Amino acid sequence: MSRYLPLLLVQSPCRAADDAHALDAFEHEVATYLSDFGPEFTQPRMVVYPEIHLSAISGTPEQRKAQLESAAEPIDGPRGQRLAQIAAKLGIWLLPGTLCERGEDGHLYNTAPVYSPTGERVAAYRKCFPWRPFEPYQPGKEFSVFDIPGIGRLGLAVCYDIWFPEVARQLAWMGAEVIINQAATTTCDRAQEQVLVRANAIFNQVYVVSANTAEPHGMGQSLIVDPEGRVRASMAGAGQGILTDVLNLDEVSRVRTFGTVGLNRVWDQRREGDPVLELPVYQGRMDFRQR
Repeated sequence: MSRYLPLLLVQSPCRAADDAHALDAFEHEVATYLSDFGPEFTQPRMVVYPEIHLSAISGTPEQRKAQLESAAEPIDGPRGQRLAQIAAKLGIWLLPGTLCERGEDGHLYNTAPVYSPTGERVAAYRKCFPWRPFEPYQPGKEFSVFDIPGIGRLGLAVCYDIWFPEVARQLAWMGAEVIINQAATTTCDRAQEQVLVRANAIFNQVYVVSANTAEPHGMGQSLIVDPEGRVRASMAGAGQGILTDVLNLDEVSRVRTFGTVGLNRVWDQRREGDPVLELPVYQGRMDFRQR
């Protein structure tokens, strides 16, 4: 049985962090998008929004920090509970964009939650590489993957994380076959990010889904890339819109078994008896026998 994952990627402007009606408008928008697809699908659709979609801020660094301090909540606070209810009501896997989380240590984190179709929060990834000095967040220190029963395992990487190849490699090493990259890139290096999205897909033979914020808050140009680095779907500009696709996670198995374009089997190069590759810069090692 094929492992299909129906996907709806929303390229949209952010909603203000202090907007009291943001979650109502968010629920209505998601429900409207889903209504175009009908009830006949038995596999729940995954809906992905860009980074900080519900936490837009503006102004000077001091003003931005004050807005985040005011908007921050524990990950399972009232906002998180409402998002879980939306996921359950609509019967979807919901990635609503990252949230400003008030950690148990009092710090602010840029956190990507995932909610299941039953309303359970199944993951919460704290961005490991905040874009400094713009982002006043504490870096996260753990990688995050989650399973969709009967389909496969997905990993989370937020915006600037994609510039650090160790992030995608670690997620792939943890079994991720799809990496969701939620971004809020406002700068002209979105062109370089698109290259990095494809490169990380090729290096790790995984799908990479990159959802970027629309204008006026971001440069858009969202894209979905397959395990051989081919762009399956993309937004040409920064305007608001959606991308839809159905990912077949068996393609990951095919590419890893037969190789990228039938050649490069990067996960199958080491042999029994090969030396362990020491990685002193990381104080670690690469040992394929532990994969």
